[in-house]
Amino acid sequence: MNIVIVGAGLGGLGAALALKSAAPLHNVLVLESAPQLAEIGAGLQLTPNATRLLLRWGLGDRLEKVAASPEILTILPYKGDKVLGRRNGFGKEMVCKYGSPFWDMHRADLQLAMFERAQELGVRFRFGATVTEYDFEGSKVSLSNGDEVSGDLIIAADGLWSRARTQFLRNNDSPLPTGDLAYRIVLHTNIIEDEVLREFVSKPRVHLWVGPDCHAIYYPLRNNTMINIVLLVPDDLPENVAKAPGDIGQMRELFRDWDPLLQRLLALVPQVQKWRLMNNTEMDSWCNETGTIAFLGDACHPMLPYMAQGANSAVEDAAVLGTLIAKARDKSDLPALLRIYQHLRKPRSWEMVKGSLRQRDVNHLRDGLEQQQRDKILLEQLDTPLPGYPFYW
Repeated sequence: MNIVIVGAGLGGLGAALALKSAAPLHNVLVLESAPQLAEIGAGLQLTPNATRLLLRWGLGDRLEKVAASPEILTILPYKGDKVLGRRNGFGKEMVCKYGSPFWDMHRADLQLAMFERAQELGVRFRFGATVTEYDFEGSKVSLSNGDEVSGDLIIAADGLWSRARTQFLRNNDSPLPTGDLAYRIVLHTNIIEDEVLREFVSKPRVHLWVGPDCHAIYYPLRNNTMINIVLLVPDDLPENVAKAPGDIGQMRELFRDWDPLLQRLLALVPQVQKWRLMNNTEMDSWCNETGTIAFLGDACHPMLPYMAQGANSAVEDAAVLGTLIAKARDKSDLPALLRIYQHLRKPRSWEMVKGSLRQRDVNHLRDGLEQQQRDKILLEQLDTPLPGYPFYW
C-alpha cells in the first residue's frame, strides 16, 4: 500500500519506522513543511516505554552515542533545604525494572537518528511540502505549490496546530492556553567555572525542584556535555502569542527565593525563550469510517510536559499504528484496523493527559497544609514508594 505521513516530527518518523520495520513492501512517503530538518527544540526524557521501541527499530547504536543516562534522581522543595525523594542508581534501576533504558536526549539528536534510520529502511521524504487541504474521502492532500499527493492512507502527525484536525472536526478552534509557560534552557557544561556547579553537573542526574505555582527540572544531554533546564511558571504571554523571547531579569526574579544552586545555574543563562503550554479538547474519533485518515501524537492528544510523556506517547502511537497496518491484506482491512488502533491507544493517552494535569497540581502546591501532607508522604516513603505516591517518577 501507499502510506502518506504528514509531519516529520517524532510521531511521524516513528510511524514511518514502525511501518517499514513491520511491512517493508509498503511505500511510505513523509511530507514535511520545513525545508530541512533543523536543530530546534531542547531536551526531552525518553522513558523505557519508548526506548524499547526505538531499540526495536534499530536505533540503539545511534542513540547511545548522544544520550545521557541519569545515575541519580532527586526531588527537592523549592528552597532546596531538604530531600523529598532520591533514587541512587536510577538508570540501572530503570533497566532492571523495565528492560530498557531511561535516556535524556536533545530532541534534534533523536529526530536526526530516526530520520537517518527511516531513510535506510526505504522511507521517502519530501521537504518544503506544506499541506493546505485534506480530501479525507479521496485519501489525498493538496500542497501549497498546487501539487496533489494521494495514498491508501493518510497519517496526520502534524502536531498541536494540526491542519488535519481542524478540517476533520470542521472548526477553526485554536489550541487552548493551560495557564502555564515554559522557559527552556540548554547550556554547554564547558562554560561552567563555578566549582560547586562543576561538581553538581559532573554526575548525570535528574534534579526536580517543586514550589508554589512553579517547578524547575534539570537533566543532562549529549553524554553529559550539555545540560537542560526547564522552568514551568504561570503564563504571562500576550493573547495570541505562543512563543516569545524571555526577559532574563524577570526569569531570575521569579526564582529569587529558590535554591541557591538553581539560582547559580540561572545566572549562566545568556538568553531564553518562553513557550506557552497549550492543549486541545479530546477528539471523539482518531480515524474516519472509510479508513483513509488516522491521527497520532499531538495532533489528537497533546499533553502537558509534567509526566514527560508527550514524545513517548507519540512513539507508542506510531508503534501500534504501524504494527496494525502491517497486518492489512489490502486497504479494505484498514477501517477495522484503525478502529482497533483507536481502541488501544485513546484510553491510555487520555489517562496520560489527565495524569499530567494532576501532576502539575502536585508539583505546584503553595506552602500550606496540602504541601505539608504531600511532603510527609514523600518523606515516609523515601526508600520505598507505594501506590498513590505523589510523584510519578
